[in-house]
Amino acid sequence: QVQLVESGGGLVQAGGSLRLSCAASRRNFSIYAMGWYRQAPGKQRELVAGITSAGSTKYADSVKGRFTISRDNAKNTVYLQMSSLKPEETDVYYCAADRNPIRTITTMLTNPYWGQGTQVTVSS
Repeated sequence: QVQLVESGGGLVQAGGSLRLSCAASRRNFSIYAMGWYRQAPGKQRELVAGITSAGSTKYADSVKGRFTISRDNAKNTVYLQMSSLKPEETDVYYCAADRNPIRTITTMLTNPYWGQGTQVTVSS
């Protein structure tokens, strides 16, 4: 079983920044894609950003240029640096870990493991 522990959420003013972290307890962390999703009440969970084992990244169009996903394989941790945050981005943010290794940008994160989520609140 893979455990994912998110941290770094909180309250920030519009235009501000936050960095989310997700520590994964699994062997061979580096060979698995990781990602960040978000979900508002009553809405579907959506991919915010993903990163493959090779370091290729994918972003939702709405966050391109403002959010950056990165990973530190030595620490088994993936990060999401968020800047220029908007009130409509108030959501629960979830860390996701691929079940199968060496996935590409187009095949990663199908049926992933999930973290417990961290609340991000952006005030106007």
